[in-house]
Amino acid sequence: MLSLASLGVGASTGMLVNAVSAQATVPSIDAGKEAKAVLAALAKRLPKTVINAVNCGGLGGICEVVAGTTLFYVDRGARYLMIGRVYDMETRADLTATRLLALNPDLLVAGAARQKAEADETAPPQAPATPAKVNLGELPAAGAIHWGPANGPKIVVLSDFACSYCRRLTDELRAVGARVEERPISIFGAASREAAERVLCSKDPARALHAAYEQKALPAAEKCDTSGLDANEAFAKRHGFGGTPVIIRADGAVLEGFRPAAQLKAFVAGGAA
Repeated sequence: MLSLASLGVGASTGMLVNAVSAQATVPSIDAGKEAKAVLAALAKRLPKTVINAVNCGGLGGICEVVAGTTLFYVDRGARYLMIGRVYDMETRADLTATRLLALNPDLLVAGAARQKAEADETAPPQAPATPAKVNLGELPAAGAIHWGPANGPKIVVLSDFACSYCRRLTDELRAVGARVEERPISIFGAASREAAERVLCSKDPARALHAAYEQKALPAAEKCDTSGLDANEAFAKRHGFGGTPVIIRADGAVLEGFRPAAQLKAFVAGGAA
């Protein structure tokens, strides 16, 4: 599933630790001029993103940014955006987790409840959160980026361009010669949505998709119909997909999480992978 900064965090965990309190409506900026400059730069670079807080203190040259339900980091020039977890290697502290718990104490309660449920051997088995199959007919033609050989086996992928496992999956899909219908969903919030719009609305969406995964600069989004992205989001929410990647076979069978080429080949052939 989704990896944060290549630290092997699962997608469902990634959603949990990135769910911050969004009660603040007025940006909370630390006293330094640097943070105010960062806010001004972000307003130009991410004009559709509402920034709730900026803090440039105590992180060794990077600034923490809270935007709605997303926590991310930028350099002090706001040129480079980083999504992941920050560790203090001297104190061995997970600074991101500490900050997220401070922003939303309910995460601690939720985590404790989950651990209790896992430890309770007498608890009745729970139904899976996501279906074994979905109806791909629920998805409109819009909102998809197609790539791969036209005669390859069809695979639908729900992805986020900030997801490192989604990026790795593209190599595995190439290896099996899949015809991919990639549908972005915004696991990381506004920044991910903006990247999805730039890719979808570009002159060559397939090329822009791979550029996004390679962290190359994307052209500013041109005007186009982005309602398909809304449909992707609604589809993922309706079926309980809380992370990426989600791999869907032509018959609607679902695999959640990264898979290597050998398993994908078995899956597209009708197996369980």
